[in-house]
Amino acid sequence: MGSDHFVFSPAPLTAWPIEGEDRFFPVRRVYCVGRNYADHAREMGHDPDREPPFFFQKNPQNLTFDGRFAYPVATGDVHHEVELAVALSKGGEAIAAENALDCVFGYAVALDMTRRDRQAEAKKASRPWEIAKAFEGSAPAAALVPASRIGHPGNGAITLDVNGARRQEGDLNQMIWPVADVIACLSGLFTLAPGDVILTGTPAGVGAVERGDRLEAAIEGVGRLSVSVV
Repeated sequence: MGSDHFVFSPAPLTAWPIEGEDRFFPVRRVYCVGRNYADHAREMGHDPDREPPFFFQKNPQNLTFDGRFAYPVATGDVHHEVELAVALSKGGEAIAAENALDCVFGYAVALDMTRRDRQAEAKKASRPWEIAKAFEGSAPAAALVPASRIGHPGNGAITLDVNGARRQEGDLNQMIWPVADVIACLSGLFTLAPGDVILTGTPAGVGAVERGDRLEAAIEGVGRLSVSVV
């Protein structure tokens, strides 16, 4: 369909850089898993028992790759959350956990930046979280690393430092729902497809950021991400 068939030019596709390659990963949807580490569930005041995971979404356009996070409007309390991002090159419905990792193209270090004050307001009013989670620039990310190079990391340190001080520290093996289980569960709720991305939750230690802060996130065996708050 030519451009003359549209009222205005369509928005550009979100293209995620792939480490060491000239190719890009075209992003379709971004799913996020809530409270997938027991220690984070506790710090947020919830029982960490292994209940079915719950999901919310960010928009593909929320992803940024330039190492900058613009402090958003309409908030006075923005928190960092370091997460393992999973990018899918295959999809489907009702995917079995034992086959789920076959859908994974690669992994990356990412941040789920959150307007914590707006999230608290939404929780109190039993309203959706998008105002807290899906704002502009809310998902800074490093380049994707293909699973063909690093395999499927099931353990390894996941950390975040702010201005050189350790804030978050955990291990991928502390996920309540590992990656394969998350994909299996999510595919029972949505039809997954190539281009879908899943942010898999954050360990304890989330906290506020300020303009001028420098965030250094890392996941052992996956990579690093440096972000300046501006």
